[in-house]
Amino acid sequence: PILASAHENGCICLWSIQGNLVKELLPFSKYPLVPLTALCTDICTKMLLAGSKEGHVMRWSIASFLEDPQNNKNQIKEELCWRAHSTEVVDLLHEEEKNVVVTASVDGSVRLWHAMNGYYLGYFGQPRKLELSDISRLILPCDVNNFPTTVKEESKHMEKKKCEYPLMLDRDK
Repeated sequence: PILASAHENGCICLWSIQGNLVKELLPFSKYPLVPLTALCTDICTKMLLAGSKEGHVMRWSIASFLEDPQNNKNQIKEELCWRAHSTEVVDLLHEEEKNVVVTASVDGSVRLWHAMNGYYLGYFGQPRKLELSDISRLILPCDVNNFPTTVKEESKHMEKKKCEYPLMLDRDK
């Protein structure tokens, strides 16, 4: 078993059940790192979802890593990032049967998204019936203007690396 914790510096830490740090992850994003406020997985723990203080949702593939965490070839891959709300995401839920992600925000809205591509499906309380199978049209909520971003290649920013930059005085400069 692996425990996941979300942190104020935007990092996700994966821990062994004994309390040892197994891996640290940083989301790949063109935006500055912001506090993570919600985490969830699907039932089979193939994907990890995280919500942020700025309203973003990120999705990682974790299945191969969890099969053998000691194997460095089995990496955790961030696959998708989208803006779900204009304010903080306070809760996430992945509903596997319908393949949707439900997000809740401090603004009081509860929205539904397609889990595989981050397409907006609707919100609770809307006047029209929710169509969970229709993902042919790409629409956005009124307070969001960014389409989902697919992370296609491996990024150096995804894993937190410790670097040392010693201060050295160069008298010639």
